[in-house]
Amino acid sequence: MNDVPVPPDEPAVASSEMAGTSPAVPAAATSSGYPVNIEMDHQEEYSRFLPIIKWLLLIPQYFVYFFVVIGALFVAFAAFFAVLFTAKYPRGMWDYMVGVQRWGLRLNAYGYFATDKYPPFTLQETPEDTVRLFAEYPEHVSRWRALFAWLVGIPYFIVAYVVIIIGQICSFFGFFTILFTKKLPLGLFDMIRKAMLWSTRAGFYMYFMSTVYPPFDWDE
Repeated sequence: MNDVPVPPDEPAVASSEMAGTSPAVPAAATSSGYPVNIEMDHQEEYSRFLPIIKWLLLIPQYFVYFFVVIGALFVAFAAFFAVLFTAKYPRGMWDYMVGVQRWGLRLNAYGYFATDKYPPFTLQETPEDTVRLFAEYPEHVSRWRALFAWLVGIPYFIVAYVVIIIGQICSFFGFFTILFTKKLPLGLFDMIRKAMLWSTRAGFYMYFMSTVYPPFDWDE
């Protein structure tokens, strides 16, 4: 019985193409060696009129997130004493704080018009996330960080604040480019992502969730 030749498999279509997004803008912690990094998907086309009502759609998110942040304040207070007396950041507390940061990133990505994907009401990572947080758990945290991390980090916090303002300005211009062209230029998108990244790294260091001083590196 003769073998029937089998045609080669069709090449798989990348999920980003199927979803109408371009490849993710760089990201994972391995790209820079720093233990905190983010990854975001840039859409090829955006909804023209969604930015007009996003503030309204975010009201339920911010209502729930308010209580999530209140919980984070209590967790951070408890973690302060845990680090001070044990030089360890309890893993459960760290995971909760990472989840709060992850939720905040989703809100910012949506509110800054970087994505049309509505944020899920969860602290956990989901397969549908268009912004992803990468963070490495510190096995040991020096006791002094609980007392002085906020002070040592002031130079970085100041620069991060300026970067965040620039990102917000880019978001403002992005609103109009989406409204008139249904596009968010990659340059504006990348600046928004950088602002979110600097803000996230500042938060991780201020709450001693990362023991490595954030780099003053524009190219990460």
